[in-house]
Amino acid sequence: MNRFRSRFLFALITLVIAVLVGLGLLLGQIFNSYYLNSFKNELKREAQVSKSLLVSNELTNPQVERLLNELGENFESHITVVNENDEIIYDVGDHAIEHNHNYLLQTILPIVKNRDKGYYHAHQAEKIAYYGLPISSNSDYRGTLVINASIESLNTFNQQMWAILIASLGLAFIIILLLGVRITAQYTRPIESATKVAMELAKGNYKARTYEDHLDETGMLSQSINILARNLQDMTRAQEMQQDRLQTLIENMGSGLILIDGRGYINLVNRAYKELFEVNSAKFLYQLYYDAFSHKEIIDIVEEIFMTEVKVRKQLHLALKIERKHFEVYGAPIIGTNDEWKGIVLVFHDITELKKLEQMRKDFVANVSHELKTPITSIKGFSETLLDGALSDKQTAEYFLSIILKESDRLQSLIQDLLDLSKVEQQGFQLTIQTCDLKEILDDITIMLEGKAKEKEVGLTVNLPSQLVFIEGDLYRLKQIFINLINNALTYTPQGGSVRVDVEASETYAKVIVTDTGIGIKPEEIPRIFERFYRVDRARSRNSGGTGLGLAIVKHLVEAHKGQIRVKSKVGEGTTFTVKLFKQIE
Repeated sequence: MNRFRSRFLFALITLVIAVLVGLGLLLGQIFNSYYLNSFKNELKREAQVSKSLLVSNELTNPQVERLLNELGENFESHITVVNENDEIIYDVGDHAIEHNHNYLLQTILPIVKNRDKGYYHAHQAEKIAYYGLPISSNSDYRGTLVINASIESLNTFNQQMWAILIASLGLAFIIILLLGVRITAQYTRPIESATKVAMELAKGNYKARTYEDHLDETGMLSQSINILARNLQDMTRAQEMQQDRLQTLIENMGSGLILIDGRGYINLVNRAYKELFEVNSAKFLYQLYYDAFSHKEIIDIVEEIFMTEVKVRKQLHLALKIERKHFEVYGAPIIGTNDEWKGIVLVFHDITELKKLEQMRKDFVANVSHELKTPITSIKGFSETLLDGALSDKQTAEYFLSIILKESDRLQSLIQDLLDLSKVEQQGFQLTIQTCDLKEILDDITIMLEGKAKEKEVGLTVNLPSQLVFIEGDLYRLKQIFINLINNALTYTPQGGSVRVDVEASETYAKVIVTDTGIGIKPEEIPRIFERFYRVDRARSRNSGGTGLGLAIVKHLVEAHKGQIRVKSKVGEGTTFTVKLFKQIE
C-alpha cells in the first residue's frame, strides 16, 4: 500500500512541478514582455520629444543641443542625430554609454531610412538597445534620430524577476507538497486499511475489521467491507456449524457410509464402516472402488448403480475374517443440478443381530411347538387307548394314567418356565429386594436336591464360609437361579461324578461357583447355552424332563440383580458356572 501512496505522491509532485514550471515560464514571459514594452515605449517617447525639438523653428541650434543633452541625461540615454547626408550633427546625452558609430551608421541607419515609423533594435553582444526615428518635413527626408540606451536594466530585471519567481514557486511547491502529503495520507489511510482488511479476508481471517471514521466514499467503502466481513464470518460460522453437525452425524451413525465420486474414487468413509470392515482409512480413501472393496458383491452393486443410475437395495451375507455378517446395502446415485452426475452413496446396515433374533424367533416357535407336541401327543394317545377299552384292565389303566400325569407335569413345567421367562423379560419386571442369607438359601436347595443326587449316585458338596453371607436380592428368584444351576449340574453329571458348590465372599460382592464333572460343553456352543430351548445334549435333557429354558431364565435373573454370570467348560471334564452378586444393589 506504501507503493500506492508513493505512486500517488509521485504523480501529484510531477503534476505540481509541471504546473509550476509552466506557470513560471508564462509569468516570466509576461513580465519580461511587459518590461520590454515599457522600455521600448520610454525610448519611443524620448525619440518623439527629441524629434519635436529638432523640427521646432523657435529654437536655435545651441538651445536644441542643450535640450537634447538634458533629455539624454534625464533618460540615461545617448542621442545621435544624422542629417540627410548621413553626417552626425548631434551626439549628446549620457556619454557613459559606449556605442559603435559604425554599427549605427551601417546597420541601423539604412533600416530607419526606409521606414515611416520608429524602429527598435537590441544589440545583445554590446548590451545596447537602439531606437531610430526618421525626420521628415513635408514628406522630404531630413535625417535620422537614433537613441541608444543600455539594456543592463533589462538583464538585471530579468535576473531579479526569475529569482523572485523561482523563490515564490519553490515556496509554493514546498507548501503544496506538505499539504499534498497530508491530504494524501488522510485519504489513502482508509484505503490502506480497507486493503489490509480485504487481504486478511482473502486469507480467511473473517474477524478483521477496518475503521469507519469518515462519512465520504472512503467511509462507505470501509463500512461495506466491514459488512462483508461480518456476513462472511456469519456464513463461515454457519457453514462450520453445519459441517460439524454433518461430520458428527456421519461419524456417529450406526451404519457404515461410503461416498464415491463420479470417477469411481472413494472420497468419504465413516467410522462405522471402518469398524465393521476393519479397514485403514489411509489406504482405503481416494482409491478406485474395485481396488478398495474386497467383496465382489459390493463391486457389483456399485457397477449396477453406475450403469442404471437407479437406487439399489440388497441384502448381502459377507465373510469378515472368522465370521460372516448380514448387511442390508442401500446404494443411490448422487445427481446434482442440471442432472449432473456427482457419484454414489452406499449405506451398510448391519442386520446380523436382526437375523439372529429372527432365527431365534423361528427356533423358539419350532421348539415350543415341538416341546408342546410331545406331551400333548402322549396324553392324547393314552387317553384314546383308555377310551378304547383299556379302562377295564386296572393295571394297564393305572400305568397309562401315570404316564398322562407325568406328561401333564412336564407340560405344566414348560408352560410355567415360559411364563417365568416372559415375566422376567418384561420391561416393568421388578424384584422384591430384601436382605437374604446366602448360606440359608444354599442349605434349603441342598436339602431339596439331595434325593436326586443320591438317586443318580452323584456326590453333592456345598462349601460355605464360616461367617454369615448376606446379599440384597429377591429370595424366591435367587433360589430359582441356584436350583437351575445345581439341578443342571446333577442332570449332566454321569453316575459316580461330583457336583461342588463353593461360596467366596468379599466386602462388596459374593461369588457362588457351581462345578461339576459332567459331559462338558464345546467351545462353540458356550455363547448359545443361554438361548431359549438350546440344549447341549438334546436327547438326555429331554429324557431328564428339561425344557431348555432354565439357563435363559438364570441369565435374565442374574442381570436383573445387576450381577454377572460366567461359564468355563471342557468337553469330558466338566463345567463351572460362576455367579457374582453384589451385597448392595445400586
